[in-house]
Amino acid sequence: MIIVMKPRTTQEDIDRVVEKVKKRGLDTHVVSGDEMTIIGCIGDTSKLDPKLFEVDPSVEKVMHVQEPYKLANRAFHPEDSIIDVAGVKIGGGHMAMIAGPCSVESTEQVLEIAKSVKASGANLLRGGAFKPRTSPYAFQGMGLEGLKILTEVKAETGLPIVSEIMSPEYLDVFNESVDLIQIGARNMQNFDLLKHLGDINKPILLKRGLNATYDEWIMSAEYIMASGNENVILCERGIRTFETYTRNTLDLQAIPVLKRMSHLPIIVDPSHAGGKWWLVEPMAKAAVATGADGLMIEVHNDPENALCDGAQSLKPHTYHEVVEEIKKVAAALGRPF
Repeated sequence: MIIVMKPRTTQEDIDRVVEKVKKRGLDTHVVSGDEMTIIGCIGDTSKLDPKLFEVDPSVEKVMHVQEPYKLANRAFHPEDSIIDVAGVKIGGGHMAMIAGPCSVESTEQVLEIAKSVKASGANLLRGGAFKPRTSPYAFQGMGLEGLKILTEVKAETGLPIVSEIMSPEYLDVFNESVDLIQIGARNMQNFDLLKHLGDINKPILLKRGLNATYDEWIMSAEYIMASGNENVILCERGIRTFETYTRNTLDLQAIPVLKRMSHLPIIVDPSHAGGKWWLVEPMAKAAVATGADGLMIEVHNDPENALCDGAQSLKPHTYHEVVEEIKKVAAALGRPF
């Protein structure tokens, strides 16, 4: 249930209504916008009689929220959320351009790629230190040494770091070293891990599970938010369908749908969606056209010999060309970046 306050409501009025809700054993989430203030009621709302609030002179209306997710719900937060990642804003018209190798392989490799993608317009550096792989025999990443390399490259280039966490065991290290902590598709419903992410205030990039519905995806974000961390960014990276020609099937309609359902920013990973480097440009342009708040693209200086996902990685000069084409689409839609 949400309580919509009348325009120009005083703080005293808001505090009074909040206290009335809390007295009945529920928690509240207050969102103050330019036009109105909304009080979200979190908990068993069957304990609340809407009439109790409708008679309050400062209350505009009381609305029931049918969806199980509350904090991530657009109804609770009508304005787009803008998430700050080490000074880079994502959402609300701000575009994230995340680029870098699937896996950290060496300092020289990451530094070369980072300098190149930054010159082409990237504002965040991705790099996998811990790699979840389908095969237990595949390269699993460099681990903590990989994080150390990313930190060194950040110090030289100024690019904030995006990297995937797989276990709460390394949460303290990630909280200290990584600017945007990624939760991969395989861990989207690792609820124990999601709860731990609520204990920190670091932005989280939550990838959609390969079989997840929109509701399931948002509910995973709700786990993080309900645990105390509301800095969540969603990432569409393709879902599993009957088609086998591509690695996954990019669900472009997820972007406008999720923007209707939730206030959280949503970015697109066209690299993992198609699994083929030549699909990245058309899917990236389509993602921008449908309203994505950013793109995460894999770039490797030697994809033919990459230890992970070389087939879907762009070479640095190709990434530059793709960014220039993406800018044309964004400009045509009045979304220059």
